[in-house]
Amino acid sequence: MTQSSDTDVIWLTADAHEKLVAELEHLKGPARQEIVERISAARDEGDLKENGGYHAAREEQGKLEGRIRQLEDMLAKAQVGETPADDGIVEPGMKVTYKFVGDDDEEAEEFLLGAREIEPEGLKVYSPQSPLGGAILGAKKGDEVSYEAPNGKTLKVVILDATPYTG
Repeated sequence: MTQSSDTDVIWLTADAHEKLVAELEHLKGPARQEIVERISAARDEGDLKENGGYHAAREEQGKLEGRIRQLEDMLAKAQVGETPADDGIVEPGMKVTYKFVGDDDEEAEEFLLGAREIEPEGLKVYSPQSPLGGAILGAKKGDEVSYEAPNGKTLKVVILDATPYTG
């Protein structure tokens, strides 16, 4: 039995959840049917070894099935529209303001800790599974947190604020 942790939860706004459900329904219905029809039509053309249309349709089918699995997994882990408590503790659904330690010239940056699929206009989104998102999960205003960037460097940030995202 696996136990769900905060890093498994994907925080989505109700609007983002609705859009992902609609995309999943489209992919499982009309989009999937269209690809099956294209594969069938290409198969009817004969020799499959040199049939570019058949191979392109099969590749597109693989991508579509991968996206369907991704959406199903994401929606199974989704925490929809529940605004976290305004307690200053970083968790999915919070708008986080931070600054790199030692960079006094640099301005503070803001992002939403949630799912990239909900990227609101003008606000970056980091998932709790990202290096920065995972490192600051559970931190609070004033905390300094270190994390390893994808390039292998250790970076240190200070949390300036964490407030519920109200979109």
